[in-house]
Amino acid sequence: MKLMKHWMLWSALAGCTLSASAQNNPPPDGPPPGPPPEAVAACKGKAEGTKVQFAGHHGDTVSGVCRKQGDVLAAMPEGGPPPPPPQR
Repeated sequence: MKLMKHWMLWSALAGCTLSASAQNNPPPDGPPPGPPPEAVAACKGKAEGTKVQFAGHHGDTVSGVCRKQGDVLAAMPEGGPPPPPPQR
């Protein structure tokens, strides 16, 4: 009986872990997600290169610089990934 409870607990935890990791990845057949709405709102009405701050996903203050991402101007967090290469 004790073995069965442990097996059920580990099965549930493994299922939750796999489900959470699958949700963090963009769909393989679709485009990658765009910048978060907070990053776009922080740059609304501002010029590219303007330094801004906005509230991150966990309520923390994120400092960044407004950068063009496709046709959207959004804050790129300081120390974030480099911008993608220009499209030809």
